Amino acid sequence: MCSVGAGEERGCSAMEIGWPTEVRHVSHVTFDPFSGFLGLPDELEPERLRRVPSASVSVFGVSAESMQCSHDNRGNSVPTILLSMQRHLYSQGGLQVEGIFRINADNSQEVYFREQLNTGSIPEGIDLHCLAGLIKAWFRELPSGVLDSLTPDQVMHCNTEEECSQLVKFLPPSEAALLDWAIKGML
Repeated sequence: MCSVGAGEERGCSAMEIGWPTEVRHVSHVTFDPFSGFLGLPDELEPERLRRVPSASVSVFGVSAESMQCSHDNRGNSVPTILLSMQRHLYSQGGLQVEGIFRINADNSQEVYFREQLNTGSIPEGIDLHCLAGLIKAWFRELPSGVLDSLTPDQVMHCNTEEECSQLVKFLPPSEAALLDWAIKGML
């Protein structure tokens, strides 16, 4: 250990660092952007949220910053509920369904499933058109739009892919992540 005292020169004593002892392999842990850490031992498993992953009682109409977020496969920090809806849509073959983001589901279904989403989980048996509609509703009900920090003139004069790429750099990080997720992650 090294020490410096008043009027003393710096002196260091030798400290031996050895190899780790009594090491054992407990588990193999991987990270899934939709589910978080997979394979954690029970004692390291975080407590599961029983409430909505938000500071609010609803996952709709609140800012992305106030919600529990996870990273998508592109590294974007996106609300976990969006990633859960995306994973369910993918696993059920939703992107192969004709008109998936165009055809609206029955409104009574949407009300029921919206309530279920507010508990933080994706209900089994959800109609894929309803799920796609809820993803659209989530974006529609944000307190401020993803592009609101840009002027209408900036957006209207963006005609090429290069101009759009430059314009995205002016977005706040959370809005840029949501836009990237919506455009590239949902394809």
